[in-house]
Amino acid sequence: MSTYPSTLSVTECHQLLNELLVYQGTHKQFARGIRNYTLACFMLEAGLRVGEVVRLCRSDITLNGRPLNLLIIRSEISKTRQERQIPISTRLADAIKTLAEYYWTTFKTVGGFYAFYQTDDNVCLTTRQVERIISAASIRTIGRPVHPHILRHTFATKLMRLTDIRTVQTLLGHSSITSTQVYTHPDSDDLKEAIERAALDSRNNSATVPPPDLRSYVANRGNAPPA
Repeated sequence: MSTYPSTLSVTECHQLLNELLVYQGTHKQFARGIRNYTLACFMLEAGLRVGEVVRLCRSDITLNGRPLNLLIIRSEISKTRQERQIPISTRLADAIKTLAEYYWTTFKTVGGFYAFYQTDDNVCLTTRQVERIISAASIRTIGRPVHPHILRHTFATKLMRLTDIRTVQTLLGHSSITSTQVYTHPDSDDLKEAIERAALDSRNNSATVPPPDLRSYVANRGNAPPA
């Protein structure tokens, strides 16, 4: 059995995000869809743990109703009790802006405290509630349950293709680099890309005899006289 984390493909990420949005329904259902979409974006676009996402306050992600450029994970909500900073991507900034515009105004309460809540923003969503939201949406759209932590794994695996392991460690908030090394293992997309690159290299080398064109062979076979 594989010991490194499973991840979602780009297509599966898009399918999940689309499923979390509510395209038909009441205005409150529409607003909850934005909340659920933004929850997922924080894990897919910033690599937050689900326990960190649910404890985010509005002041952590907005200033005067506008998304911040830099997300600071406070030490009191971090699993490792260490503060870390994460730049906010364009997609996540758009999600935060839409969350503030629609969800926070639709489910308006006096406190204005937590970013993600059910009806009272002085009481944040639980990790179990988020697990049910993500799992139900993933079953509907990609045919299997997905735990929120897989979204964080997906973020980390994508980062490992783009930057060095120390940067990934910092963004994920790992106290030990050993925890980050698990993401150096190739996933199915990496393996497929390696095979395709190897095949492309064999076609582009300096061989004096080209490889057989199987499609032409089959097409011409249909015109050949019977033996």
